[in-house]
Order: sequence, then structure tokens, then C-alpha cells
Amino acid sequence: MAYLDNSATTRVCPEAVEAMVRCMREGFYNPSGVYRPAVDAFREVRACREAVLQAVHGEDCELIFTSGGTEANNLAIMGAVARMRGRQVLAVSAVEHPSVREAFEALRADGHDVRVIGVTQAGELRWDELARALDDGASLVSCMQVNNETGAIADLDRLRRMTEGRALLHVDGVQGFLRVPFSMRQADMYTLSGHKIHAPKGIGALVVRRGVRLAPRQIGGGQESGMRSGTENTPGIAGLGAAVRAMRARGGVAAELMAKKLRLVAAFREAVPETLVNGPAPEDGAPHIVNLSFPGVRGETMLHALEAAGVYASTGSACSSKKRKVSSVLLAMGLTPDRAECALRFSLCPDTSEAEIDEAARALGEAYGALRRFQRR
Repeated sequence: MAYLDNSATTRVCPEAVEAMVRCMREGFYNPSGVYRPAVDAFREVRACREAVLQAVHGEDCELIFTSGGTEANNLAIMGAVARMRGRQVLAVSAVEHPSVREAFEALRADGHDVRVIGVTQAGELRWDELARALDDGASLVSCMQVNNETGAIADLDRLRRMTEGRALLHVDGVQGFLRVPFSMRQADMYTLSGHKIHAPKGIGALVVRRGVRLAPRQIGGGQESGMRSGTENTPGIAGLGAAVRAMRARGGVAAELMAKKLRLVAAFREAVPETLVNGPAPEDGAPHIVNLSFPGVRGETMLHALEAAGVYASTGSACSSKKRKVSSVLLAMGLTPDRAECALRFSLCPDTSEAEIDEAARALGEAYGALRRFQRR
């Protein structure tokens, strides 16, 4: 088997499993309690909070635990706008995840002026369009750190310079956290998700710079400083903390991933010389994601052919892959529908082996050779 869909989800690491089991068996107490075992559970939550804040150089920031990246994105975007007065001008890139894109569409339906900022074929923001939106008074800008389909990396330093003192900057870091360098000096709000970094599903976080005002989306008992009511998911939080510590202790993850990614691209090009790279050049994108088109074979068809050979990839965002035929992200980047229809995303993790990559290349070559004969004329 070759699992090359780590942008969809990752295998939970042993350290996270151990932490979660220990929490469920021994530390199951409600962290809001005042007796000693509950206080110990509270300390476990605090330790995870500190570990994440250290990882993003945000020790002076606040962290709100959520159920994952989608909730965190919604809280950042809709929560920030809810604290603003009147009709707002808002800016969002054209290649965002549905949890961001749909949040802005909901705000548009409420009467706000949403500006969609285009991108180049390499996935870079069209800076002139962003400048116009800021000149028109944009109060919130949202952009991915790493595009979940192509691996394009946003120039956050430039974004910060353009928005500083003018607009709040929300960065969706779900695909970038711990794999691409980041500091909270580069954003006002930063989203992350546990199951992308070998923690369990159902846990995520929003990191917020002090002074940023948000309206909660979930009210009740006042947990998470009133920003996300509900009893804390202590096993998930324990797993997230353990996964963060394990990833950071491993060190050199980005270089390790990039070497594997370049090996994959070279092996795939050797197996299928017609292979096209969508988005940035492999060496310029994130170290763990590459989007490739195989001309003449629909992505969905190739996906199932690879699955039959024990190779798992995807056609794009796992959150919307069952709803669409052609990637809106690739179309927004200027790819032709035919090329976009032939695209697959391959994504790696530190545990991806060279043997998996080589097996995937072999299966790809065989599948493409067989399917190409049925190319539509």
C-alpha cells in the first residue's frame, strides 16, 4: 500500500494515541472542576495550549480550542466581522478551502462587500487586486498559508506589510502548521487542525493576537474564555499536544519532506513523461504537496485505477471531493478545464517511505499506459 493523501488526514502518531488513552482512562475528569484530578486535567489542557503557542511563536497570544480547522476558520472570519459595525469590505483569495470560501459567501449574503482576490498560475496572490481592496477600506483579509490542493505558499511577510494597521489578517494554517515556518508576527489570527499533523480528528485551534475582538459562535458555559463554550475535548487536546511535541522533536521535517516530494515528482515523470505540474514548481511549493495532471486520463478515473493497485491519492480537497467534478482552485489559477479534469493531488508525511513512492510510480505508469488507450478523441 502507498498512502499519499496526507493532506486529507494523517495516521495518528503513537505519542498521541498514548496520551489520549491515558487521558481517557486516568485523566477523564472535567477540567472545570475544582478538585485535584480535575485540576490535573486542566493542567494537561494548559500544557497543550502552551506547546501550540510556542510552535507558532505566539506566547503572548490567545488560543481557542475548536473541533477542527473548519470551526476555527468560521470563528475567525465570522466572529471578527460580527464585532465590526456596519457593512464591511472584506477580501479573500480565490483559492481558499470551502470552510473559508463559504464563510465569506455567507457574509456576502448578509450584505457585506466581499472582494475575491485572484491568483497567478503559480498560486501567487494578485497583489494589485489586494491593494485596491485595501484602498477601498477592506477590514479583514483571509488567505491560506499553504494551498491544500497545489502546495502554493503565501508570501505572508508581504501580506503582513500590506495589511498592518489597515485590516485584520486571518491565515488558514491547516496545511502549513509545523511543515512551513510561521510566526504570529505574520498574522492576527491563525487556524490549525490536529488531524493534519498526526493528532486525532475533532480537535483544532484558532490562535489570536491579543487585542483582536471576536464574537463567539458557540455560547453556553463560557469555556475557552467565553469564546467556545462546551466541555473541553480533553483526549483530543492531549493528543494534539503530544503530536505537536513529537513533530517538533523530530526536527528537519521540511527538508525531509521536500526530498521525498522531489523523488516522487522525478519518479512520476519517469513513469509518465507527459506529467504536468499544476501550481508552483515542486521546489518552490510546500514540501509535502504536489498537484499533477496526466493528460488524456480523467483524475477520477486515474484515482480509482491507483486505488485498485493500493495507491491512495485525491482529486483535491477531501471536504468537497464528493461534490465536484473539476477543481475550482485549479480553474481560478487559469488552468484549462481539460487539464484540471486530469489532476490529482499527492501529499506526503514524515513517515512516507521511498518504497511507497516507488510503488506508486510503478502503479501510475501501468495505469496510465492502460487508460491512455481510451483517451477521448
